[in-house]
Amino acid sequence: MAPSRNCSIIFVMIALLSLSSITTSHAVRSLLQLPNLPKIPSLPQPTIPQLPTIPNLPTATTLPPLPSITSLPTLPTASTPLPSLPTLPSVPKMTLPPMPANIPLPNMPSLPNIPTIPTLSPPPSN
Repeated sequence: MAPSRNCSIIFVMIALLSLSSITTSHAVRSLLQLPNLPKIPSLPQPTIPQLPTIPNLPTATTLPPLPSITSLPTLPTASTPLPSLPTLPSVPKMTLPPMPANIPLPNMPSLPNIPTIPTLSPPPSN
């Protein structure tokens, strides 16, 4: 029952998509069959004013000197010491029980012998 419902939903979606494309193509055809419309007059191109020039830009010789390290203000220091970090509780170590010595490990299967295909060598060149 579920597969038939999924198929019916797909068929409905395909039908809706095809109907929408028919409506779109019908609208395009009706627009193409309109009589010639009047031309839109071209708008005048605006003139862009020039950017003003700035004559008083500082040059490399007129820049003020950078402050020296000795003239920088000192940073305030903490008057009270910072609290120490709390101690974390110790976590018990996880240990595994020892492996029993009397259980043998399984043998690994060996790879089967694959027959090789003989190759023909090219004839010697003279």
